[in-house]
Amino acid sequence: MSTVAPPAPVHRLTLGVEGMTCASCATRVEKAIGKVAGVTSANVNLATESVAIEASPDVDAKALQQAIEKAGYQLALRELSLAIDGMTCASCAGRVERALRKVDGVLDVSVNLATDQAKVALVPGTQTAALIAAVEKAGYHATLPAQRSTAAVKHRPDWLPFALSALLSLPLIAPMLLQAVGMDLMLSPWLQWLLATPVQFAFGARFYRAGWSALKARTGNMDLLVATGTSAAYGLSVYLLLARGADAMAPLYFEASAVVITLVLLGKFLEARAKKQTASAIRALQALQPQTARVRRDGIDTDIAIDAVRVGDIVVVRPGERIAVDGTVIEGSSHVDESLLTGESMPVAKQAGVQVAGASINAEGLLLIRTDAIGTETALARIIRLVENAQAGKAPIQKLVDKVSAVFVPVVLLIALATLIGWLLAGASIESAIINAVSVLVIACPCALGLATPTAIMAGTGVAARYGILIKDAEALEVAHRVDTVVFDKTGTLTEGKPAVAALLPQTIAAAQLLRLAASIQQGSEHPLARAVTERAQSESIAPLPVSEVKALPGRGLSATVDGLTLQLGSTRLMHESGIALDALLPQAAVWESKGHTISWVAEIAPHPRLLGMLAFGDRIKPSAPEGIARLHAAGLRTVLLSGDNRGAAQAVGQQLGIGQVIAEVLPADKSAHIEQLKREGRVVAMVGDGINDAPALAAADVGIAMGSGTDVAMHAAGITLMRGNPALVADAIGISRRSYNKIRQNLFWAFVYNVIGIPLAAFGVLNPMFAGAAMAFSSVSVISNALLLRHWKAQA
Repeated sequence: MSTVAPPAPVHRLTLGVEGMTCASCATRVEKAIGKVAGVTSANVNLATESVAIEASPDVDAKALQQAIEKAGYQLALRELSLAIDGMTCASCAGRVERALRKVDGVLDVSVNLATDQAKVALVPGTQTAALIAAVEKAGYHATLPAQRSTAAVKHRPDWLPFALSALLSLPLIAPMLLQAVGMDLMLSPWLQWLLATPVQFAFGARFYRAGWSALKARTGNMDLLVATGTSAAYGLSVYLLLARGADAMAPLYFEASAVVITLVLLGKFLEARAKKQTASAIRALQALQPQTARVRRDGIDTDIAIDAVRVGDIVVVRPGERIAVDGTVIEGSSHVDESLLTGESMPVAKQAGVQVAGASINAEGLLLIRTDAIGTETALARIIRLVENAQAGKAPIQKLVDKVSAVFVPVVLLIALATLIGWLLAGASIESAIINAVSVLVIACPCALGLATPTAIMAGTGVAARYGILIKDAEALEVAHRVDTVVFDKTGTLTEGKPAVAALLPQTIAAAQLLRLAASIQQGSEHPLARAVTERAQSESIAPLPVSEVKALPGRGLSATVDGLTLQLGSTRLMHESGIALDALLPQAAVWESKGHTISWVAEIAPHPRLLGMLAFGDRIKPSAPEGIARLHAAGLRTVLLSGDNRGAAQAVGQQLGIGQVIAEVLPADKSAHIEQLKREGRVVAMVGDGINDAPALAAADVGIAMGSGTDVAMHAAGITLMRGNPALVADAIGISRRSYNKIRQNLFWAFVYNVIGIPLAAFGVLNPMFAGAAMAFSSVSVISNALLLRHWKAQA
């Protein structure tokens, strides 16, 4: 009798896909996903920008993401942070990562030992409960950061366990200390046992709990090493006490086990305090947010909770108060201290129509501010989010540490076993063999390895944020130290970005008519040159004409129909493409360009193609730009100016600033190609820009550096954002990257060398368990203390 096999289980999931614009896009995504192993069907819904997938339960989510990206689109991801309790070393962090990666829908995980947090990138719809369950199964406790309870906080090291443990351990080592000064004191073996037992099993219970969790997960951690080592010393002492009697003069090792536990507790207490200091930047930023705001409704001023403020509310800020919201001044004038947000030391003048940022301080005037952003959309919230993301991420160099940590504890256990067997074969007593093996277990420290990188990243990104340098992720921090070429955009980056019409020269029409036509074509445009033309026309009381069929010509200019004429306004390239002869005005254009002016041409395309005239725009170089370029050159960096402006204007700015290479008349779409060319030449490139047209180049560079005075698109594409539009901050950003990376290398060097030297010394009997315990306890503290030296770094800009 034949049996019908049950149908194979089907896993259904829906993924969001970004970047699709048409049916062709949908087909491409469906085909790409259909090629992934385990996928049986994929159906794209273009309206909801999602794809419904049917696949086997073991389908690889990472493979789905790679297939979508290979097709030219982006998978819509959700990011989640989990607070992890119970981690003590790099092995713990690695185990939590591996547990979370196994959860269906998880695409990437980064666990930070210094912050006790896991940052998880996952497919929308993935259940948080599944992530928490995976962490719990691995032997740890996970909660959402906002839900971390006071009960969880109690698990953190504090001074009381160490103090009580030290109080009980001190009598055990007193005979050794007195003997060093010629005094004899012998404690009863039973008293030694009585003092050591609560230290071992009460204050050392945390090591047993964490070590047992590691064993259940078939892995190891620092707690397992401490628990195994001290248990061996304690157990050997109990055996000798019972076997030889209290009156025998046999050496006991109760002091070794008790002192090791005490010293490790001291190390964890100091480590916790130091880790708290590395996170001080986040706490300082969070403390800036006022808890209340004075809102004017129906003519009445009322103090309400900041969470109750809504967009559009009028907030009243008195002199000396901290501004509670991001908004626009609608009444009043004052100076505002924005130093804690941007690093700008001087107060900034604010008046009606000017934007202000929450958390800045109002100096002398009463301000009425219309609320533009609240909650997570404020500038302060975005800054905190950037710093948190950078501190939660992993630098590429951490991959080596992760590989070592994965095998560290098993290797140490094998070395300890080999030490025990080796000393026994060499004829040593069982007591000596065990004590030497204990020393190996106690001195091995995966904590220092786990803390070496994240503490330096936290300290570096934290101090950078104080000076208005926001580093998006750990990778940007690490890569920036290798930069040897810095590429600058011109307008808005090296110049003020506020050009004015410096001169105009008509041909065949009057000057006023040329200005009227130029203003008509550009009315409504937000381009800096368009605003300059509009402002010049308004100052001369020239009203623009009605316009239609306005078309933007990226990187070239504009075309429009004005008063029945088809006109173009734009670059020399645009005029050449349209067949407009420029010979009559080229000599004057060359003169203006040599002075650093930007030239725009105005031409009639139809019905009679002809040149109508040209306009020259002047844009002042930022006062800080010469200093910024000089500091980069002093640091041995090459500078390049990459601009869409005409060659004469770009070269004039380049010459004034001493920039080595000038690349001009580059279309926005071609900027990234020039960046790629520099990278092919072996250069490590940082791109500095501020506009939407710079975003592709910022993304293409090894490190993108966006001016905070620019567009959100530019800042999104960049790895580093400068909150002030100060080119000199570029040198500071690279400087803090170099300092931070040096600290990472120093920490890893000492963490590795400590174990490489300490473990053999312990194995050969040079170190007793107490010295080994002290060395292990302070290795982590020394690594964190070294990272904290970054807090003394100061920006020069």
